[in-house]
Amino acid sequence: MKIKIYIAIISIYLLPFQKLVAQVTLQHTTCEMLVNPMGIDVTQPRLSWEILSNQHNVKQKAYQILVASSLEKLNANDGDLWNSEKVNGQQSIHVRYNGTKLQSRMRAYWKVKIWTNAGESNWSEPNTFTMGLLYYKDWPKGWIGFDRAFPWDNIKTDSRLSARYFRKEFQSNKKIKYATASIIGLGLYELYINGKKVGEDVLTPTATDYTQNVKYNTLDVTNYIQEGKNVVGAILGNGRFFAMRQHNKPYKIKTFGFPKMLLNIHVVYTDGSTANIDSDNSWNGTADGPIRTNNEYDGEEYDATKEMTGWNKVGFDDAKWLKAEFVQEPTGTYQAQMNENIRVMNTLKPVSVKKMPGGSYILDMGQNIVGWLQIKVKGQKGQQIKLRFAESLQDNGTLFTANLRDAKCTDLYTLKGTATETWEPTFVYRGFRYVELSGYNYTPTVNDFLGKMIYDNMKTVGTFESANPLLNQIFKNAWWGIAGNYKGIPLDCPQRNERQPWLGDRGAVAHGENFLFDNGRFYAKWLQDIRYAQKEDGAIPDVAPAFWRYYSDNMSWPGTMLLVAEMLYNQTGDESAIRDNYPAMKKWLSYMQDRYMKDYILTKDSYGDWCMPPITIEAGRGKSADKKYPSELISTAYYYHFMELMMQFSKVTGNEIDYKEFETLAGQIKSAFHKKFYNEKGYYGVNALTDNIIPLYFGMVPRENVEQVFKNIAYTIEVTNKGHLSNGLVGVQWLMRCLNDYGRPDLAYTIATQKTYPSWGYMIDHGATTIWELWNGNTADPKMNSQNHVMMLGDLLIWYYENLAGIKAGGPAFENIKMKPELIDGLDRVKASYHCAYGEISSSYYKTSAQFKWDISIPANTTALVYVPASKRDEVVEKLVGQKELKFIKLENNRVIYELGSGNYSFEVNSKH
Repeated sequence: MKIKIYIAIISIYLLPFQKLVAQVTLQHTTCEMLVNPMGIDVTQPRLSWEILSNQHNVKQKAYQILVASSLEKLNANDGDLWNSEKVNGQQSIHVRYNGTKLQSRMRAYWKVKIWTNAGESNWSEPNTFTMGLLYYKDWPKGWIGFDRAFPWDNIKTDSRLSARYFRKEFQSNKKIKYATASIIGLGLYELYINGKKVGEDVLTPTATDYTQNVKYNTLDVTNYIQEGKNVVGAILGNGRFFAMRQHNKPYKIKTFGFPKMLLNIHVVYTDGSTANIDSDNSWNGTADGPIRTNNEYDGEEYDATKEMTGWNKVGFDDAKWLKAEFVQEPTGTYQAQMNENIRVMNTLKPVSVKKMPGGSYILDMGQNIVGWLQIKVKGQKGQQIKLRFAESLQDNGTLFTANLRDAKCTDLYTLKGTATETWEPTFVYRGFRYVELSGYNYTPTVNDFLGKMIYDNMKTVGTFESANPLLNQIFKNAWWGIAGNYKGIPLDCPQRNERQPWLGDRGAVAHGENFLFDNGRFYAKWLQDIRYAQKEDGAIPDVAPAFWRYYSDNMSWPGTMLLVAEMLYNQTGDESAIRDNYPAMKKWLSYMQDRYMKDYILTKDSYGDWCMPPITIEAGRGKSADKKYPSELISTAYYYHFMELMMQFSKVTGNEIDYKEFETLAGQIKSAFHKKFYNEKGYYGVNALTDNIIPLYFGMVPRENVEQVFKNIAYTIEVTNKGHLSNGLVGVQWLMRCLNDYGRPDLAYTIATQKTYPSWGYMIDHGATTIWELWNGNTADPKMNSQNHVMMLGDLLIWYYENLAGIKAGGPAFENIKMKPELIDGLDRVKASYHCAYGEISSSYYKTSAQFKWDISIPANTTALVYVPASKRDEVVEKLVGQKELKFIKLENNRVIYELGSGNYSFEVNSKH
């Protein structure tokens, strides 16, 4: 009886402690910002976790990480690879592994627990990461392929090359513990074991300049291998390796060779023994399969009469196949792919099928998407179904294809003549809304088709809605356009014979994208692409990877490297984005200075304010936008801005000696810029909108001239442009923030909500479901007129989040947050959320003439400066924690400023009249 009483007393005593523990949990644990990644090549990977609590003001005080070589050891709290012990500190993202040296193929299991001011967490759920093949010698000796075209191919004029199929049977007579496949399949691959495709990814691996680096994928194939006989098969497509245009402009377009593969399957048995299945000349292969050609620009042709039933299963007769041949390896370094692969991320049913004169049909998806069309069809053996794709229609209802240039964007399916046949392409994609269907001897219906949207497998992390339907629709158009152009590289467009990762398109746009997508790994990889594209002398191209050799030497395109590095550091806390690229950035700036700086003016530019809108919609009718107007003003202003960034980067990387040099040069450039370009009437250059916005936003305007320069900006917009913008690609990247920061968020709102030309609303009013390349996309010469580009978004999405919603990083990764929504007449409601590295930040306000209501959420382990719109403290009511719990900072410009810790808060401000 006494024992029971003691237990009861102890239980009561422990109750508050148990409750305290339960108040703090861990979620979204990642390694290198990936969930349970396989085959990484980072030998000191970074571990991160999110803290979840229903309490306010939660801050981590300490953490402990255990990393073990087996799950059993981890469950026993035996961190045989690394036991960090209890580490005092607040760091909960990018914590470096610091244990036993990690080796090739090593498997690691880890967990973390934390201590906070709200209590101690339980251990997180177990997590894993596995190491890839870290050394060249870990790989098999044999790249296999066929380094030639076959009689049915046509590579001299059309870049038509059939897919290559390879297979090998093997035995596995023991019980398997685990098995992994490490594969480099160039340009693209699909891997099969015993008839099943391995994984859900498509169009793998991610594209690179294969002369510099090639990416390998590591796949868990444990459950694919059976006891006894097995077969592994692979299909190789062309991708970017066998370029889409083989003999067109070889001085410009890179091509790398015929498709090839390097593969290792490593099997570990329960008895501790191992086995390897490697690519070598014991494999058999053929190019005479059903995929007759696959070309990213032109499409895929599939002949179902040539299907090789069971080719990827045990027992298939491959006696007529060729022996796989050893081929030359690519010159690029082997690297683990640390960014997500592409997947089918969305499916759409068509909205209509319309019969056309001549017997063809026009299919409407209702949305401009990027991906492909799955078809279900019936017919005779040898009957062909042709699918032609386009973004829009001509006035007569037929496809508008002039803006595709010479990209055929056509799939051809030859029926085998069985019952209903279902098909979709394997190695191609395109941007499209409409499809012309021909070859049918019956009337197809919308139920015969399914659109598949593909993009990199990254989460959507941001939401936005407001009381203004146009703002909401622009946001939706932006989402579709951004997602569709993620293809392992940031494409400019997904439809015409281009689809290149132009640097200039993504300067500020990448920052805005990060509020929508978890794109940290994607852009870290792109920085690597840019770095590898740098020439020995320091030059950086306008396109990277440099599939097209454009080294035009300017500031605003190559300089995107600095802007993206800054974005990744500020938005995600990824210090390596700066540290890894600092030498390349410094080298490029020195190169540009040495070659082109005269009296502190950067005299070289290429594009000017690219694609500025014609003065009227009719003035641009039929005219090409492919015109360059180089601007020393733009190039010099950008050089100054990059000096400011390099000053910040030098501190992050510990290069303090560089700081003074950058600071001195920045001062000299600023002085020379003002002297050369300033007009005493209060404007720069020719008083173009971009000429004034850039120096003002970059902080180059002397204090005594700021007011007049901004007056000229406002006059240009309000009077000259009648409430519209007049910027091209360069100026639109800074427009909205400049107007906001200099006290005219209302003018930014006016621009954002215009429906007449030029504006985002004009695009939507003329049928756009993504974002056009040109402001006058409905009248310009079609040869450079994509209907799915993101470059003209500029800093609009940044303004949506940072200024309309009031969600802005006050420090790297939003450890400190600035929440200051702009209240604009005519916009009564804004609701937005953003999932940062620490958790979800949300802001939702509603206002009337008499009241302002604002609900916010701040993630654990962060702090926010919250600017409540009120003229007095006693006007502010907080309904969830009460005024006493709020840390008042100051009253400034009709804002009551608080410093708040994590949690949910609900503010009300009632006007007193």
